[in-house]
Amino acid sequence: MKQIYDLGEMPPTGVVPDKMYASVIRSDRYGPPGKAFRTEIIDVPPLGRGQVLVYMMAAGVNYNNVWAALGKPVDVIGARRRKGEAEDFHIGGSEGSGIVWAVGDGARDVKVGDHVVVSPGFWDETAPDIRAGADPITSSTQKAWGYETNFGAFAQFALVQDYQCIPKPDRLSWVEAAAYMLTGATAYRQLTGWNPNVVRPGEPVLIWGGSGGLGSMATQITRALGGIPITVVSSEQRGEYSLRLGAQGVINRNDFGHWGRLPDIGDSDAFDLWLQGVRSFGTRFWEKLGERRAPTIVLEHVGQDTIPTSIYLCDNAGMVVLCGGTSGYHGDVDLRFLWMRQKRLQGSHFANLRQCHEVTQLVARGYIDPCLSYVGSFEEIGMAHQLMHDNAHPPGNMAVRINAHAEDDQYSGCTS
Repeated sequence: MKQIYDLGEMPPTGVVPDKMYASVIRSDRYGPPGKAFRTEIIDVPPLGRGQVLVYMMAAGVNYNNVWAALGKPVDVIGARRRKGEAEDFHIGGSEGSGIVWAVGDGARDVKVGDHVVVSPGFWDETAPDIRAGADPITSSTQKAWGYETNFGAFAQFALVQDYQCIPKPDRLSWVEAAAYMLTGATAYRQLTGWNPNVVRPGEPVLIWGGSGGLGSMATQITRALGGIPITVVSSEQRGEYSLRLGAQGVINRNDFGHWGRLPDIGDSDAFDLWLQGVRSFGTRFWEKLGERRAPTIVLEHVGQDTIPTSIYLCDNAGMVVLCGGTSGYHGDVDLRFLWMRQKRLQGSHFANLRQCHEVTQLVARGYIDPCLSYVGSFEEIGMAHQLMHDNAHPPGNMAVRINAHAEDDQYSGCTS
């Protein structure tokens, strides 16, 4: 048996080599992602109870490993070392596709040879809160696999829990299958997971970042469930992309200047100026919708710059559902709009297993396209994250090939 196999060279069935290639971050390289990621030879991790070793074919690129490369806002290596983990490196990658290569004792519902999509949801199924009935994604043990945990998707072999393995839709190539789960399941939970505020036929939904990975998925999910998506974008080109995905209309955020933290309510001049801006934005929403109705759901992830507008614009008894804060973590809210109009500001984080399987069914049946707009090689993992860091990446989702061969894994970009 060889100690290590080249990328794309499949070992004999059942053979687990001692070593593997991985794209690795170390703390002394924290900084721009293009320099932080380097290819190294690492020991293949041992299997524990309930665990699965996946021969990775492709991996998705997401912003959490931009943070990992920078070493902030969290030093992920330092955080794990303080908890007693031995590794002084980070192998990231929070979603991907591959082949089940080895199965540990106690692992269920998977077998060697299965083609799977790997979900980033990670938790301890024996945790007291889960055993008491908590949704696992809300458990105190919940972590983002490949960010808060090690041995993620950016390596020849990845270490996962058995429940993270979702059957791969047959219609997708390896790279397409690698890039929809994180954004798709996150958007699906935001739009369907918070009764009674769920997407309903004919109801309008405002989606921030309509051309990004999350917005691309949210637009398609809203359409598939009968809702009316209106998206916010940053350019005419991105607006055209969003319309092709099924948006009823698009709003260019650069046409407005009221973004940022809410002015002091006691400063009447500043507050009145902000109010003019947000009302102008609301009028544009009505124009794109074709009628004077407020969004029943606002899908948020921008945070600080947009939360005041989202809360104001949301319909009475509607919901602003938030899964991030890319512009900052201060969420200014005029509570009068929240309590007197009985609106809801709801936090949402990734998805549970049912939601992962349900969004995969929508993908498998062609209702949702992965919107893959970029595919890189293994050596381009750092560059792909650098593009994301610099906001120079294309619309949609991004992936890199790990063991997949380019000639066998063609894709056509977003076909919706």
